[in-house]
Amino acid sequence: MCGVMGDNVTASGLPHGELMNEFVEAICARDTARTAKARQAIVDILGESAMVDAAAVIAAFNAYPRMADATGIPLEDAKEAATVEMRQELGLNALDNG
Repeated sequence: MCGVMGDNVTASGLPHGELMNEFVEAICARDTARTAKARQAIVDILGESAMVDAAAVIAAFNAYPRMADATGIPLEDAKEAATVEMRQELGLNALDNG
């Protein structure tokens, strides 16, 4: 069975796992220079379509929690605290069933 979590990306069995992991980590860190470098490395090694596919997968995983939040799954404490003012301004608290 391939490992999904952990420090050893090579042991996961994912081809070019280190390259893909660098892309994910750069995007999550919001480091534009690092992201551009990782993006170019993927294009150089695997081609532009592989980079587009990888970016689409990352974008989809970013959207899943937003969909969950929109369907009424409770916010984590940190998100709730960080969005108090915004939710008041948008009138989102009126939508709360709790």
